[in-house]
Amino acid sequence: MQVVETQQQTIATPPAAGGALEDEQAQFVAVVLADTEDTWTEIFASAGRQYRRPTLVLFSGAVQSACGFAQAAMGPFYCPADQKVYIDLSFYTDLQNRFQAPGDFAQAYVIAHEVGHHVQTLLGISEKVQRQKSGLSDAAANQLSVRLELQADCLAGIWAHDADRTRDLLEQGDIEEGLNAASAIGDDRLQKQSRGYVTPESFTHGSSEQRVRWFERGYASGNMNRCDTFASEHR
Repeated sequence: MQVVETQQQTIATPPAAGGALEDEQAQFVAVVLADTEDTWTEIFASAGRQYRRPTLVLFSGAVQSACGFAQAAMGPFYCPADQKVYIDLSFYTDLQNRFQAPGDFAQAYVIAHEVGHHVQTLLGISEKVQRQKSGLSDAAANQLSVRLELQADCLAGIWAHDADRTRDLLEQGDIEEGLNAASAIGDDRLQKQSRGYVTPESFTHGSSEQRVRWFERGYASGNMNRCDTFASEHR
């Protein structure tokens, strides 16, 4: 993936212990986030809407967000309450070493996925899902969470489509890196690695196959209408 400097501004809180590698990673994250803003500003404008940029927060170890206290072990996350994307740069080391998903586009996919949650928040999808989950059993609520996460994967694919088509940012092998990352952090693969067996009813993000399929759908189409994971026929 070609990293291109951008004039757009991203608010970031750097980790306390910075080094050359962390500085480079922080710059990479900021540039990718800014590029997602190019994509979503254009898409929202074409629909007569205004895209509000999320805030990037880089943290180390643990962080307090409007969604509560979070530790790095949780991985990157998006908080709808403050519209911020939270990333601990150490996750990228885990992505490469623990999850065997190296490459800069694998890292970019993670950012684009969290931005997908921001898009869902701006469109009112996240709030609607939270209302629907109220009163449901854990298994039923988990199914809604899976659909929300898979849609964020699809939206990440839409960004990749746009970055490739309009700005020629992708290089050979980039999409394979993204698909590998999507597969590496599927619920079934993570559960199998951690405890040796899989319980689909406890999935909250989707299986490796589902995550790959929805990212591919977004990338191939570049069309948000193709990202309706809430339609039963689209599981």
